[in-house]
Amino acid sequence: MNGLKVTIMMLGLMILFMWVGFLVGGQTGMIMAFVLAAVMNFFSYWYSAKMVLKMYKAREVTETDHPRLFRTVRRVATQAMIPVPKVYIVPNKAPNAFATGRNLENAAVAVTEGLLELLSDDELEGVIGHEIAHIMNKDMLIGTIAATFAGAVGILASIARWGAIFGGFGRGSNRGGGLGLLVAAIVAPIAAMLIQMAISRQREFKADRIGGKITAKPLALASALKKLHKAPVGLNLGQRPATAQATAHLMIANPLSGKGIASLFSTHPPVEKRIALLEKQAYQSDYTPVS
Repeated sequence: MNGLKVTIMMLGLMILFMWVGFLVGGQTGMIMAFVLAAVMNFFSYWYSAKMVLKMYKAREVTETDHPRLFRTVRRVATQAMIPVPKVYIVPNKAPNAFATGRNLENAAVAVTEGLLELLSDDELEGVIGHEIAHIMNKDMLIGTIAATFAGAVGILASIARWGAIFGGFGRGSNRGGGLGLLVAAIVAPIAAMLIQMAISRQREFKADRIGGKITAKPLALASALKKLHKAPVGLNLGQRPATAQATAHLMIANPLSGKGIASLFSTHPPVEKRIALLEKQAYQSDYTPVS
């Protein structure tokens, strides 16, 4: 199913680029946009994980470098019966974590220095369980491509805005001109946001539940979520607004604050609901950990 979603997202990106390319430059613009979209799809599939890790200046660590984190990741991966992913630390005091990579064999788990300082061993294991669950569910590729997709759509909207200002190239055509470009500039970012929301909210609930089963510590994950959202240092990892928005759905805790109407467009479900479901899971009479 995730493979189908990735294919649809890549086709969607190509169609959006070709549409705006046609509005800006007619048939020539559409062909150029097609080539650009094809190149972006290629790089997003093969290199998006590396791009995200580099974006956050994550450094790979071994058991010698950071035994506590590495052993926790290895233990949880062994319990989940998957290959041990690469382990990264993000040099940032904002407590957060994410998983990335295009498949089980190329997966990576990254946590921030702030998260390591904030959480106990059990809470850290709960968070790693959540990220390992994303890897098991094969969420990483679609999540990482969605981040690239959102960034690409930002470029697309910018092109559309400038095209609308200058009326596109070849003004004499009947293809919609400035009005069509203005619509594209508005619709493209909304489409990216809706895609991020659609792929994020339900998969966070699922990763919480499966992570709790893997570690047999759903209450530890619930406690970690409470600490993350009450941390004295904000969850935002200090990226530019566009970057933070494009990668927010990758994080275990939403780095973007939002209240009222803004919360309706959050990439994450309410943390209170996540905690309530984890607490319910812990006290279910038929609850058993994954063997």
